[in-house]
Amino acid sequence: MLVAAMWTDAVELRDFYATSLGSAARRMIRTRIRAQWPDVRGLTVLGLGFATPYLGPFRAEAERVLAAMPAMQGVLRWPADGNGLTALADEVELPLPDLSMDRVLLVHALECTERVRPMMREIWRVLSDSGRLLVVVPNRRGIWARFERTPFGHGLPYTTGQITRLLRETMFTPVQSSAALYVPPTRSRMVLSSAPAWEEIGQRWFTAFAGVVMAEATKEIYAGQPQPSARRRRAYVHLAQKSPGA
Repeated sequence: MLVAAMWTDAVELRDFYATSLGSAARRMIRTRIRAQWPDVRGLTVLGLGFATPYLGPFRAEAERVLAAMPAMQGVLRWPADGNGLTALADEVELPLPDLSMDRVLLVHALECTERVRPMMREIWRVLSDSGRLLVVVPNRRGIWARFERTPFGHGLPYTTGQITRLLRETMFTPVQSSAALYVPPTRSRMVLSSAPAWEEIGQRWFTAFAGVVMAEATKEIYAGQPQPSARRRRAYVHLAQKSPGA
C-alpha cells in the first residue's frame, strides 16, 4: 500500500540520527556516497532535503558546501561549529543561480515531496553542465521502508527501476546505481555493532533488499531547457570563496 508523501520534521530527523540506529544508518549510507564521490576538491556541493548527516566529509575538500532544507520540513543550523551553511528553501524555488552546483545530493527529499518533477527541474537548473546528481531514497523492496519508526519508513519508496525512469523523464542520464543499509532496523546493540558485516553480505548476495537505493546521474544538456514557469524574484545565496579557516 502506498503512503502519501509527507515531509518528516527536521527535529525528528535530527533526533533519529542521534540514536545508535541512526548513527549506524548514517555510517553505512555515507560510505556508499563517499565511494561514488571520492574526490570533490574545488567543487560546489549542495545537499537538498535533510542531507547534513552526509555532507560533513566534503567540507574539507569542496570549494563550498551548502544545505537547503525544504520549508515543509523545517531548518536546523549546520554545522554546529563555524558559520551556518543551511538555508530554508522551497524545493522548487532554490535561491541559487543557474549552473552553480557541481554536485547535488538528494536525501530525505524525493520520497517526501508532492512536487517531484518541479523539484527535479529545479535541480536541473542549478546543476552545472558537467555536474552530478546523487539520489538516495528508501527501497520499496527493503525492510526499512516497512517500519515507520525510522525516516526511511515515511513517504513514497522507490525501486532502482523507478528511480532510473524518473531521472530519464526529467532530463537526467543515469550513470550508475547502488544500494546500502542491509542491517535490520533494530535497536539491538549486538546487531548494530555487526552492521559492516551485514553490509558486506548484502552487497554480495541481497542487493535487492537494501534499505535504500542510490542512483547517480548526469544532466542532459541537449534535451532542451525545461518549460519555464512563473517564478517569484529570487534572492540568491552568495557563493563566496571558502575562507582558509572554514
